[in-house]
Amino acid sequence: MLANRRDVNILVLDTEVYSNTGGQQSKATPLGAAAKFAAAGKPIGKKDLGLLANMYGHVYVARVAFGAKMAQTAQAFLEAESYAGPSLIVAYSHCIAHGYDMADGATQQKLAVDSGVWPLYRFDPRRLVKGEPPLHLDYGPPKAKVANYMRNESRFRMIERADPARFKRFLEESQAEAQKRYAVYQQLAGITVPVVAANGEELPPQNQPAKEDK
Repeated sequence: MLANRRDVNILVLDTEVYSNTGGQQSKATPLGAAAKFAAAGKPIGKKDLGLLANMYGHVYVARVAFGAKMAQTAQAFLEAESYAGPSLIVAYSHCIAHGYDMADGATQQKLAVDSGVWPLYRFDPRRLVKGEPPLHLDYGPPKAKVANYMRNESRFRMIERADPARFKRFLEESQAEAQKRYAVYQQLAGITVPVVAANGEELPPQNQPAKEDK
């Protein structure tokens, strides 16, 4: 659906497991989380669905977490609806399989964003014609420890009880991944891409005059 240019809006409620079949690990399961078929904790990180979709270039993509920034979530939905093409919103969805009181879901979402576990951004191809970077970050550098986020959920804590050394390694790797993730997204958010016409000529940004030949 994303590979074509049809005006289709897609919402992914990311619980980070295969929720409809009982909570098995999936490519969206994060590093160190226990799930069915990953009882000792998933040894690799989650696939970045949003970043993959960004590579098409013509897809509106956003990652949201209403518990962290309700206004950013609403803005992403409005932009996706108004975009004349495929759009994808990946929404953080707390789940009973995460192992904590769902009444604390919004608080845990905010901690996921503050720790850098869950980035917030909007990728809007319409910014290209204005000469602006299409990717806009809606979160800052990690300011909370990933360990604080992970220790709130039993899917991580059960690894600590079973194998403290393995859990400590997961904590260290997850913290490093959060820092690296922000650094990568920060660089991507500074990239502008030229708009090129069918004849190969680079077009000037909107509201700016074309360059005159000398």
